[in-house]
Amino acid sequence: MSRSLTVAVVGATGAVGREILATLEARNFPATQIIPLASARSAGSTVSFKGSELTVRELTAESFKGVDLALFSAGREIAKNFAPQAVKSGCVVVDNSSCWRMDERCPLVTPEVNAHALKKHKGIIANPNCSTIQMVVVLAPLHKVASIRRVVVSTYQSVSGTGQKAIEELETQVRHMFNMTEPEVKVYPHRIAFNCLPHIDTFLENDYTKEEMKMINETVKIMEDPTIRVTATTVRVPVFYSHAESVNIEFAKPFSPKEARAILSVSPGVVVLDNPAEKIYPMPIQAAGEDEVFVGRIRLDETQPNTLNLWIVADNIRKGAALNAVQIAEQLVRDDLVRVSDPGAFA
Repeated sequence: MSRSLTVAVVGATGAVGREILATLEARNFPATQIIPLASARSAGSTVSFKGSELTVRELTAESFKGVDLALFSAGREIAKNFAPQAVKSGCVVVDNSSCWRMDERCPLVTPEVNAHALKKHKGIIANPNCSTIQMVVVLAPLHKVASIRRVVVSTYQSVSGTGQKAIEELETQVRHMFNMTEPEVKVYPHRIAFNCLPHIDTFLENDYTKEEMKMINETVKIMEDPTIRVTATTVRVPVFYSHAESVNIEFAKPFSPKEARAILSVSPGVVVLDNPAEKIYPMPIQAAGEDEVFVGRIRLDETQPNTLNLWIVADNIRKGAALNAVQIAEQLVRDDLVRVSDPGAFA
């Protein structure tokens, strides 16, 4: 694509929005104009981009006139209300919320896994859930070789997945506890400092949380294989950045840890850190601020045939949100797909 691109970032003042701007800058995304958008409350403030301060504009239905591509990071209701308005204006949307992920009209894309799905987009592309992204980046290359039958995943998700207020609450609660005072609980239903909460998002009638069902349903959609069975338990832990996952994978045939390491060591976006004898394995403090998905503790499940255990860690704000969205945008540019063929598709 040789034409100039005007790119809007919706939710530009939030943690993910700022990370999207930083990622666009770091990867030298081919935009001739960046337009930061946010709520009326944030309008008039500034965000940094390539050494300049950009003034944040108020998000309205008219914000997308003349915009080619919009990266949304402002929550489900904003995406529901404004993404169709953007498409109507001829703008392609990459949305980071859960709003459009399971919509049949919208590709759900992790570029290392299913970039080809972008060719069928109708104007809105969904960015998967952060915990799903890091898992499928590891699952996909293994599935191509040995065919995955079942996945059992337990997550250990950092508070940054909830937002800035959760980060501040963890910090404040730790300080209160060291000072022997009772910590205040606002963001989560229970104290998060020195605690683990098996409760992310709301509980559904089947006693799974929405977060758990996101992982289950999104994995199948991205992998494009309804025969893969997935079950999940998602847990919030007192870590600031990076999500970790314990993943048990059953394959259709025998598959050794050595084979898995060899495949993953050459897989895009994956770094293998797996030498327990030397105490080498992925940790959240290593993944924070990094683009890659880290995997280790690759070993046989000795209780189940054709089954491996893995430990996966990634920065949820980077690969789990901002980077994946920008990678989608880059693929759209490479394939000349920054266009809306049917502006009324989401009317």
